[in-house]
Amino acid sequence: MTEKQLEKYLTPTQCIDSDSPDVLDYARTIISNETDAVKKAVKLFYAVRDDIKYDPYSPFYKPEHYRGSFVLNRKRGYCVSKASLLCALGRACNIPSRVGFATVKNHIATKQLLETLGSNIFVYHGFTEFYLNGKWVKATPAFNKELCLLHKISPIDFNGVDDAIFPEYNTEKKQYMEYIEYHGSFADIPVETILEAWKECYGKERVELWIALFEKDFASRNFETEEIVK
Repeated sequence: MTEKQLEKYLTPTQCIDSDSPDVLDYARTIISNETDAVKKAVKLFYAVRDDIKYDPYSPFYKPEHYRGSFVLNRKRGYCVSKASLLCALGRACNIPSRVGFATVKNHIATKQLLETLGSNIFVYHGFTEFYLNGKWVKATPAFNKELCLLHKISPIDFNGVDDAIFPEYNTEKKQYMEYIEYHGSFADIPVETILEAWKECYGKERVELWIALFEKDFASRNFETEEIVK
């Protein structure tokens, strides 16, 4: 890609606030004196993977819910909000970064989450893509290490060269994550597109109920203690 084509993947957007003082400070803390782009991306990936806890009951219906500064403040987020933070950090470090989406089927989830979704299909699962050494590389920071150990799945590792996506099987050789469809890559979080896709998959009333109950219900749920269904 040309420098002009990459420019939009280095620029702050409504959701990806790579110019936020909080994002810039966190990025500087993580990369320290590192100057190599690949090594920077790797450091940022592991920081977001493990410092920010995976929480599927995170806010999702407004652009501000995906801002890096918001996710940093909460120290929690679901796959898209964590990918958005990692994308913002990449741009803050002058690494062209964008967010990609896929629909996946999760064969190992919690009873409570499956009841909430009404399905084991996760529509518009989000991950980050870094432009490194002349190519786009996928980095999936969704599940923190502790959560992976709890669910008996291998934490996703990232070396800055190969795509880091969910494995097909867990550590017990049981089917885990199945990629069904890719939805492309974006310079910003397509919030309305995500919401419409969720309404189509899970039902408009269900999604509207999540939004209505979020503050008093979802915010108090503890994903780490839920019953794992295999």
